[in-house]
Amino acid sequence: MPPRISGVSRLNSFSLCIRPTIRPSAPAFLPKIQSASLSQKEKKKLAKQDPYRWAQMQQRKNAHLQRREEIDAERREQLGDPIRGIPTPFTESFDSAGQSPLSKPRVDSNGNEIEEPRQLPMSPHILNNLVHQAELKAAVENAFALTKPIESYHTQANPSEVEKRLEECKGEHARTVEALQRILDLDNGSAKDRRHANIRRCIETFGRHNTDLTLPPKPLSRDQQREETPVRGGPDTGSSEVQIAILTAKIRALANELEKNRGYRDKVGKRDLRLMVHKRQKLLTYMERKERGSARWQYMVETLGLTAATYKGQISF
Repeated sequence: MPPRISGVSRLNSFSLCIRPTIRPSAPAFLPKIQSASLSQKEKKKLAKQDPYRWAQMQQRKNAHLQRREEIDAERREQLGDPIRGIPTPFTESFDSAGQSPLSKPRVDSNGNEIEEPRQLPMSPHILNNLVHQAELKAAVENAFALTKPIESYHTQANPSEVEKRLEECKGEHARTVEALQRILDLDNGSAKDRRHANIRRCIETFGRHNTDLTLPPKPLSRDQQREETPVRGGPDTGSSEVQIAILTAKIRALANELEKNRGYRDKVGKRDLRLMVHKRQKLLTYMERKERGSARWQYMVETLGLTAATYKGQISF
């Protein structure tokens, strides 16, 4: 008995197409574009068969890589260093505690200057041992008034002797003033003395007892009224921008020391540097949330050269 063939259960199962068949497309005379990466064997084969095309491919690749390196270098320059940020005149003046009028130019391996020195902001009124220039001037004038010879009946009888004693007093006073200036000169001080001077400079520059008088206040949102700030009892030493500026001065000083001689082996110094950088990062994140867009934030970032690399993302070095 022949095998039984199952019939079609439904007529709708037929797919009848009345459209005419599509003619095959004409063969392309242009070479196909290779979208996938070539293997090493295919690269050698292509270089052997068509060296001119291979040279063009390598030229385009090298140009692309060079342009990508330029873009990456521009981005890194704009992003800045997570430790130093972007060098500014104010941060460069930390090295001399505001006593040098010009910056130290960079030099190459042969000792030749690469760039010209820049003008730096100075603080000549800040002296060593926490002394102010006005205090020194007042003390010198008071000392001369106390040590100069006093007129009396005996001095009126011999005026030449009075003039001689007065000239001796002026000479001793001049030598004393010169000695005091050498003692109070920050160029003769230690790193600790320069750190204390930089702290005073940061308080004067970023303290809100001064910036509130010069910078415009933060703009208010809708239906928000400005609150009256209480009168300060003294200089501002604890605001976020002052702490950030002081940490920036300490970070720069420690980073300069670690770059000298065998500083790369100083594990304790590296740990201290990492702690200060992360502490500054926390303060910058807090201040960005509170003062973003205000003149206070913009003034601090531009003066200290702080970029997104100093407070955004993970900082590791």
